[in-house]
Amino acid sequence: MLLRTTLRRELGNHAGIVFATLFTIMVTTTLIRLLGNAASGNVDTASVLPMIAFASINYLPNLLVLTLYVSTLMAFTRAWRDSEMVIWQASGLGLTAWIRPVLGFSMPLVILVGLIAMALAPWANAQRDEYQRRFNEREDVSQLAAGQFRESTGANRVFFIESLNEDQTEVRNVFVAQQRGDRLTVVASEGGRIETRPDGERFLVLMNGRRYDAGADGGDFRLMEFEGYGVRIERRRSATAVPPAKAKGTLDLVRDPTTRNLAELLWRIGLPVSALLLPLLAIPLASVNPRMGRSINLVVAMLVYVVYSNLLSLMQGWVVQQRISFGLAVWIIHAGLLVLIVFLFQRKTSMPLGRWWRRLPRPGVSRQRAREARA
Repeated sequence: MLLRTTLRRELGNHAGIVFATLFTIMVTTTLIRLLGNAASGNVDTASVLPMIAFASINYLPNLLVLTLYVSTLMAFTRAWRDSEMVIWQASGLGLTAWIRPVLGFSMPLVILVGLIAMALAPWANAQRDEYQRRFNEREDVSQLAAGQFRESTGANRVFFIESLNEDQTEVRNVFVAQQRGDRLTVVASEGGRIETRPDGERFLVLMNGRRYDAGADGGDFRLMEFEGYGVRIERRRSATAVPPAKAKGTLDLVRDPTTRNLAELLWRIGLPVSALLLPLLAIPLASVNPRMGRSINLVVAMLVYVVYSNLLSLMQGWVVQQRISFGLAVWIIHAGLLVLIVFLFQRKTSMPLGRWWRRLPRPGVSRQRAREARA
């Protein structure tokens, strides 16, 4: 049918442009944030690209939902602006005739959003947390960066090195400050190397340097020069941490219905439902009223989307705080949006704006002419 073919082609073109734009913005902002964290030593530089990939998978359901909404809104706004919708309505096709083609275009993406939100996004979050955990558990020297002060795992030692070779086995111009009780020890060395003993312990062996010892009040000061000085490299012990709700599988959330797990499950269920309802909402919202300008419907549509998204986040927070039950929160916002969709369709189809405007009494027109105009 010409109606479906034309609409799907236009929706596909708009969806491609919108998704490419949103995805580029998301990747760019994520890259800037991760590069800043890598420069400050909070993220491993070798893990920047995998972290971007995991973040992209995590944001993909939201991007697809927004793509469906915006592309449908743009397609119907153009049709109203070019009077194409007037031609279709004159042919006997009202707004309700567009529901089935829009759903036919949206359903594959709705299923994709559900699969990513339920299965792929939790896996990506788990992998991201695993990368960060491995980086946090690295040894003291492996966390060093040339020209930066870094604190040790035990928070009682500060390292500074001027340069570090590519294999991270040799260092030059080293400064180490360590607090032991009420005594402060400072070691400065021209260079050093990392050695591993047979028992598995690793040491940073400093060469040709000095050691300064002082008490808390500055007394009992001692100075020593050395040709070789060993500093044991601390290894952070891996702790058994409970994974966050975002990194848990959907079945794990169902088996362990804590408040945080239910809130995360609420968000995952809401993503495909949003992808199904928002394109339907865009059909009546796209109708352009020439008296109000061409952009007012876009502003209203974006405002509705922001309010809807914030209400979903609010329900998620209320579930965590036990201010609302999960059984009520899982459907009440979506039901409200569905009621709004039905109301807008009824308003746009039962009484168009032009007929309502002609029924208003006008100054200087007799009652008889007003009756004729209403007739």
